[in-house]
Order: sequence, then C-alpha cells, then structure tokens
Amino acid sequence: MRLIHATLLAIVATATPLAASAQDLTPILGDWYGTLNAGAKIPVVLHVKADGTGAIDSPSQGAAGLPASISLAGSTVTVVLAARAARFEGAVSADGASLVGQWRQGGGAAPLTFTRTAPAAAKRPQTPKPPFPYRAEEVSYVNPASGLKLAGTLTLPNGPGPFPVALMITGSGTQDRDETIQGHKPFLLLADALTRRGVAVLRVDDRGAGGSEAGETIMGVTSADFATDVEAGVAFLRARQDIDPDRVGLFGHSEGGLIAPMVAAKDPRIAFVAMIGAPGASGERVMLSQNRALMLAHGASVAQVDAATAENRAAYDLVEAEADPAVARTKLVALFQANGAPEPLAQRKAAVLSLPWMRAFLASDPVPALQALKCPVLDVNGGLDLNIVPAINLPPIRAALARNPDATVRELPGLNHLLQTAPAGQPEGYGAIEETMAPAALALIVDWVTARATRR
Repeated sequence: MRLIHATLLAIVATATPLAASAQDLTPILGDWYGTLNAGAKIPVVLHVKADGTGAIDSPSQGAAGLPASISLAGSTVTVVLAARAARFEGAVSADGASLVGQWRQGGGAAPLTFTRTAPAAAKRPQTPKPPFPYRAEEVSYVNPASGLKLAGTLTLPNGPGPFPVALMITGSGTQDRDETIQGHKPFLLLADALTRRGVAVLRVDDRGAGGSEAGETIMGVTSADFATDVEAGVAFLRARQDIDPDRVGLFGHSEGGLIAPMVAAKDPRIAFVAMIGAPGASGERVMLSQNRALMLAHGASVAQVDAATAENRAAYDLVEAEADPAVARTKLVALFQANGAPEPLAQRKAAVLSLPWMRAFLASDPVPALQALKCPVLDVNGGLDLNIVPAINLPPIRAALARNPDATVRELPGLNHLLQTAPAGQPEGYGAIEETMAPAALALIVDWVTARATRR
C-alpha cells in the first residue's frame, strides 16, 4: 500500500492537455528537473515543447508523460495538468537557469524549483546485478476469469527441477514485477535471494503495468479481481514440468498480504504464505490509522488530525452505507464542501472514495481468510510502518493465526513499510533511503521461505 498523498499520482488517469496560445517558449524549451516536497520528496521532470504542449514525469511514482499545457508571459511560467486540477505557477530566474514557484493541487500548494541539472542516480547498493547463478525466463499467461494476458519473470535455479516456487503479489496501485518504488526493487531483491537458495520465483506485472494487459475496467476492479490473477499464476506454475505443483507458495506485500490469504484459503494445495506489511484489521480501520499516522509524522497538530479523522470516518461510513456509487459520490462532495474543501478538491476526494477498489477495501476483513489457513504462514511488519500500523494490525493477525501450528508473526523495530531502516524521526520517504530492505529482515524472510518451500 503506497502513501496516500495528494500529489502527481492522483492525476495520472485524468491528465489532458489544454489548448495553448501561440507564444515564444524558446527561453524554457527542453527538460527541467525538480523535487516536490509533499511529505515525501518526489522527483519531478518537466518537458517543454515549442508548440506550448509538454509533459510531466514523476519517476518515483512510475508516472511518465502526463500531458501538460505550458505558457510563458514575460517571466511568468504556468504549467497546467488535469483540466486545471493541478498546476505549476512560477517565474524564470534572472539568469534563466531555474523556474521558481509552487505546485498547486486540490486547494493546497508546495514550493517547487526546476533547474536544468538532472539529479544523480540514486544509490541502490542492494539491487542485484548480473551475472546471476540461475536462469531467468520471460513468461506470460492468460487469466481465464478476465481474459487478460499477464507477463512476468520466472527465475529458476540451475538444474532440471522440479523446484518449489514463490509467487510474488504486489501492494496497492499499478506496480511492475519488481514492485519498483522510488528506485527500489524489493521483489527483484527477494527473487534473487530466494532463487540463489533453490526456490524458484515468479514475479508478475500488475494489470496495466509492463507487459500485462490492463483491460477496459482497470478503475473498476477490486482485490477479489486481483486474486483471480494470482490464481491464474498458480495454475500456470503447476502446469510446468520444472515446478513442483505441491510446493507452490504465495508471497504478498501490503495489499498483496490481503490477497495471498484469500487465494490460499480456497486452495489447500498452497504450500506456504509469506507476507510483509499485511493488513489484519478491517479496511476502514487500516485507512483511519494510516491517515492519522501519516499526518502526525508530517507535522500536523492533534487538532488537525482529530478533525481529519472525524471527516474520514464520516466519509467511510457514508460509502459503506450507500450502495449506489453515484449517489455516494454526490453525498461525499457535499460532505467535503461542508467541511471547507474547495469544489475541485471535494470532487477529487469523492472520486477516489467512489472507486470499486476503495469501496471494497473499506469493507474488507482479512481475519476469516487468515483463520482458514492450514499451511505455514509468515507475517513480518516494520515497527515504524505508517501505512499498516502494527498496533492496529498485528493483534488481529496473531489472534487469527493462533491455532496454526506453523505461524510466525514478527514486528521488527525501527523498520518502515518496505522493511527499510527508517531515518530518525521519519519521514524522508523510501527514495531518500539507500537501503532497499534491512539485511536482517531479508535474511529472516529468505530463511523462513526456504525452509518451508524445500520441505517435502
């Protein structure tokens, strides 16, 4: 589950260029680089074309080519995205070397300065580099429930097999097979470590990412739909001669830790379930605790947090009580405007809460699926996780798994949602940390999975 910021990621699906009047953009043509500080530090790239069009990239969020309309009047620069819901307003510096201004979106603003200097590549010392002592195969298969093709990479130890295998399941949001976030590739790291220990790994692009098809209803799917993607992956693996069909396990991060038990509860042949940062409370409790933790970490006052919590609780209750999404959206807009939100912000917040995924997640309860698991289960959570707050989520997970004789639940102090060593005081964002995963956490996970996967 990614951080919920009102930033560039929220406009990926709706960005559209606006007509630009004829003007001379020569002083600002080309590429500009900046960093938006919206709680986490988010690199932003601005591309300016002579015809008044351009694009914004947000590399750490996996967003590229968001269409923009760009104007220059004297030294004043305006960049508009998403039908004026988001914009950059600034000025060209006297030496022409920078654009200094503010990013405005949803009624809020944050300082943003662009320069011509591209940032140095972030250090990611744990990212695996070739040559590798194992095989990697590009694979694809079709989910019969949706008809969509899914693509991924299957890493296999050397030799004929058949091998045990772990199928990786990403967190929320459209993510690639490596679960790339802010330059980190945690699934690539885990796949490399496990395959070196004799466990094959299948990591798969989400619908709409990489080589996987999105379909026409990517905004209308839920965790239950993503579970069918996992089921298709399990069937694909069991049909291979080099995979042991009785040693197929699931590995889920965040929302993937919600989906893995859903699949395994229906399939008694699943050999093991391993999870990082999995929700254990209801979706509503997860969201309320996440929003509260993030606001406090970013410096909001207790009064501000309490007010936001009250509004969120009212909004979530409204969503769960109103079966018609269109009616719910209208009521949500009225609620947010009554609490002082500008109409564009109220509309955007209501649109997000009206999505089928969000409606389903708010009503979700992980406990029944966890209770049904008979296979070995591992759940690892960072003690400083602000997305899946341990105090809220670990008690119900422990209770749900209490009768499972091979269940391990671990809270690792000082680690965040990606199991990185969190900086003192938090929150710098995942990208500001060189470490992809704390070595002790990686060793714990790999040792546990290897022991269960190779057990006959």
